[in-house]
Amino acid sequence: MSGLAATLTDAICLALNTATPSAKADATRSAARQWRDGLISQIGTTPPPARPARPDQPELRPPRDMKRRGKAHTEAGRIALLHAIAHIELNAIDLACDIIARFTDQDLPRDYFDDWVRVADEEALHFTLLCGRLADFGAAYGDLPAHDGLWEAAADTAHDLLARLAIVPLVLEARGLDVTPPMIDNLRRIGDTDSVAVLERIYTDEITHVAIGQRWFTWVAARQGEEPGPAWQALVRKHYKGLLKHPFNHQARGKAGLDAAIYEPLTRP
Repeated sequence: MSGLAATLTDAICLALNTATPSAKADATRSAARQWRDGLISQIGTTPPPARPARPDQPELRPPRDMKRRGKAHTEAGRIALLHAIAHIELNAIDLACDIIARFTDQDLPRDYFDDWVRVADEEALHFTLLCGRLADFGAAYGDLPAHDGLWEAAADTAHDLLARLAIVPLVLEARGLDVTPPMIDNLRRIGDTDSVAVLERIYTDEITHVAIGQRWFTWVAARQGEEPGPAWQALVRKHYKGLLKHPFNHQARGKAGLDAAIYEPLTRP
């Protein structure tokens, strides 16, 4: 997208208010380039929308109404898998953009914005790669229904940066570290090396994203005079529905700075 935004939040809110998924990804990547290249220097205070703009398709359904995906060894199953991940990544674009624009009143250091701009940029890249892979199968994002539960965490934590950090990167995104390697293994077994390459890129970046979430959760907790571990557990119990689920990818979580002694207790009531 052409044209320079006056501030980072102007550019980010343009992405949030863009409904067409490919244009949303392009707007996000444009905002990241402008920030990274110094073409935007001011953070700004433009408020984000309560809910980001979305296209008419896919049809959004409650999670309980979603059918189970077919097996990945069939083309239809792979399309369903890639479409589901693309939907997650589209939400991840909006979540990263929202955490940039929503909390500008909290005297956050510039490094905070650098980190979350990077996350937003990479989520937009992931979405674009997945759409390219769907196109290889003659499919597109929006062809299949998707569930509407992903934005609930953002709405529930819109008032509290520490809660947002606790739930989005350190629960939802961390779960991706657990479930992505088996997907990669299944795709590798059937020889789908192109899809494997896309998911491996996503998996590698997501370790960094969780680490960024952990860094800023710890920073905000310390500023508020709270111990990170107990604060995180309390916020997850308050804002996350249900228990954390095994199996955990302890190795990847460890790389991201997550301590099993902190998250394992939340698998039990």
